Amino acid sequence: MKQKKEQFLWEHFYTDKELKLNISDLSIYNYMVQHTKKYSHEYALNYFGRKITYKVFLDYIDKCAKSLKALGVREKDVVTICMPNTPEAVISFFAINKIGAIANMVHPLSAEEEIKDYLVKTNSTLLIALNQCYSKIKNIIKETKIYRVVICSPSDSMPVFLNTAYNLTLGRKEEKPVNNSMYLFWKEFIKLGNNYEEKTEALVNKDDIAVILHSGGTTGIPKSIVLSNKCITAVNEQAKVFFDYVSVGDSSLLVLPLFHCFGLVVGMFIPLCKGAEIILIPQFNAKRFDKLLVKYKPNFLLAVPTLLEAIIRNEHMKDVDLSNLKIIICGGDSLSEQKNKEINAYLKDHNSSGKVIQGYGMTETTGPVTFGTKGSDKPGSIGIPLPGNIIKICDPKTKKELKVNEIGEICIHSVVVMEKYLNDEKSTKEVLVEHDDGLKYIHTGDLGYMDEDGVIFYVQRIKRIIISSGYNIYPQYVENVLKDCKYIKDACVVGVPHPYKKEIAKAFIILEDGVEESFTVKKHIMDYAEKNLAHYMIPKAYIFKKDFPRTKMAKVDYKALQQELMNNNN
Repeated sequence: MKQKKEQFLWEHFYTDKELKLNISDLSIYNYMVQHTKKYSHEYALNYFGRKITYKVFLDYIDKCAKSLKALGVREKDVVTICMPNTPEAVISFFAINKIGAIANMVHPLSAEEEIKDYLVKTNSTLLIALNQCYSKIKNIIKETKIYRVVICSPSDSMPVFLNTAYNLTLGRKEEKPVNNSMYLFWKEFIKLGNNYEEKTEALVNKDDIAVILHSGGTTGIPKSIVLSNKCITAVNEQAKVFFDYVSVGDSSLLVLPLFHCFGLVVGMFIPLCKGAEIILIPQFNAKRFDKLLVKYKPNFLLAVPTLLEAIIRNEHMKDVDLSNLKIIICGGDSLSEQKNKEINAYLKDHNSSGKVIQGYGMTETTGPVTFGTKGSDKPGSIGIPLPGNIIKICDPKTKKELKVNEIGEICIHSVVVMEKYLNDEKSTKEVLVEHDDGLKYIHTGDLGYMDEDGVIFYVQRIKRIIISSGYNIYPQYVENVLKDCKYIKDACVVGVPHPYKKEIAKAFIILEDGVEESFTVKKHIMDYAEKNLAHYMIPKAYIFKKDFPRTKMAKVDYKALQQELMNNNN
């Protein structure tokens, strides 16, 4: 038998058929319809126990599309969705795509000025927003091009008894627009299309812009990322090699937000294309997460490390049966090797045959570009490139490709890479760079290495390197070592200026539950670090905290901790 010639180290994990990536010509909406038309009587959405079949779901999308057209939304117009995980948000997303418009996804907890900037920057003309945002929207709306605002309540799609309870309690406290033609409520909006008889479906090209998402960018400076239809449909084609865990009729608990690429693409779009049921959770509460798992018994869970930590630390989870859970996909931030093992052991102890599988990606790559699939899930790794993706590890300064096991910048060439940063040609050219092979690669700003099997290991952000007396200290590596100490629940290492070493590393520590700060505990941690870290990597100080500040995407805000030290002259 003739052995196939492999161009890249990771290709041996795949069959020839799996390596051939099909790029669909369809829009996001038509692609989803094509994949779900045979599941019409299966459940698509579950919202507080109210279930919506695929047939009803598609009918709602059609009604929403007509209402959008009735309000004057045209092809290429930008419609902003400022919503948590509700049926209205999902329906609006697909309806906007159906009519050839562009969805601009905004965090509803964004500050007043942030919302204004997102609306102005994208030239949005229509806003679909959570009612709790009204108090902010009313102050800035006249400074934008928005001509109508659709106000949605979390209760709009709740079962009758929950809707009534919400409106008698939380709903009564919310400020509402009064006698203003600029605003209309969702139920009024959705009726507008009843008499709309013109064609709603636009001829959408795969290269047409579909969605704008907002992220920290590869430099940490907020960016607006432009994704085409093919970016999102291609991720689903790639997902066919690892989403075989999920079958028609399975359920997926979606707690990650739709305005986050990971939640939108992997949490919502991919499961829907599999005929799965999406359980929409508009607001995550770590202390009550056990009740969600018991009530809904999901087969699939999308998570970030903080969510997994909430599961295994929840005292009410002790006797919860997780036999229904087939897989947990972890992304959004790195998960240490030790923590990965701990969570897998936890799943086994709670009767689950599944395990945590890590991937790697960013908003600029429409979510995951690597995944621990086909046996590539080595402890501590982020897996192998998905079909159609080419990944190189390059010297950050020279762009030269490095050898196996050498640490460098992760660079990605793929159809799933963004079109551009909105209104920012300079930053786009800085991260999308043509290499010697004639292909354009996105320079991620992340450090990693590839082993001899083509499996990739994430190290950390380039910008987080601490240079002390000429030595490179990688904070995330130090954090992962510290987290293996029996007294430490979480750690964050930052660099602070030093008169002659340039920088020194200091560690913020959260102790395990029940462990109190004491001389003995601190001595143990210091001894542990000295035994497990190179001398130049050992933190020069340990600061104990009860919790860490976090970004909107639930990642540890190391910059805030660094600033805390600077303010205190530590």
